[in-house]
Amino acid sequence: MATGELGGRSAEKLFSLSGLFAVYKPKGPTSATVLNLLKERLLAEAGVQTKNNKRKRQALKIGHGGTLDSAATGVLVVGIGKGTKLLKTILAGSKKYTAIGLLGRATDTLDATGKVTEEKPYDQVTKTDLENVLQKFTGDIMQVPPLYSALKKDGERLSTLMKRGEAVEAKPARPVRVYSLSLQQFQPPLFTLDIECGGGFYVRSLVSDIGKELSTCASIQELTRTKHGPFTLEEHALHEDRWTIDEIAQSLEHCMSLFPGEQSHKKFKTELPEETAVSREDK
Repeated sequence: MATGELGGRSAEKLFSLSGLFAVYKPKGPTSATVLNLLKERLLAEAGVQTKNNKRKRQALKIGHGGTLDSAATGVLVVGIGKGTKLLKTILAGSKKYTAIGLLGRATDTLDATGKVTEEKPYDQVTKTDLENVLQKFTGDIMQVPPLYSALKKDGERLSTLMKRGEAVEAKPARPVRVYSLSLQQFQPPLFTLDIECGGGFYVRSLVSDIGKELSTCASIQELTRTKHGPFTLEEHALHEDRWTIDEIAQSLEHCMSLFPGEQSHKKFKTELPEETAVSREDK
């Protein structure tokens, strides 16, 4: 079979993919960078030349279901084809994280990537103190989002404005929901939390607020999203070596079966290439 024919079939299969699946986001790149790399990898495998043809690149409709911080790892849910329309509605469910916090040190980004803004003693904090404080952050609570975040002011991300040195006011506290919050390990100054929360929740803010409640300060050292909606890190997140058209097609079969009724894999598994929208939805 000729190479051109193989490439044509690969492209046809790629542009027929539709639904939701999950990839593993490593530490370092932004969620948008991971999405762009995935897109380029798939287009290259399909033999679609995009260097001087922006329209062909945009023809592959793909988006992600919620930004993970650059320093964070874990589940990044991806919508492809008509699956991009499901990202907002289907992924309104809970997310699970494992976070390692550091007592006694605060940073401007609330994590290990930022500049140290404060250091305080933490020797007085006991495991019981920490467990008791966690109860205050469970249920429906009010939370102030971090200044370094994907939230926008006048169309620009707050994090972008901060990096330019512009004055940015903190966003007002907003209601968020914490379904469960538990202490998994306590080895001062480090502590490990398991969190299940709703949309719009910032684990960095949580760890910072916990530090303040304990009359010290705290910041995140490591953050991993272990679940988003029905997608889990262990079962569904494809690592980079599995970012192929065939692997993603198989993953779509598996992942879309997680959604019952009208949003089943039968409805969203494939669509004709000519129906694929010529737009891109990056979150």
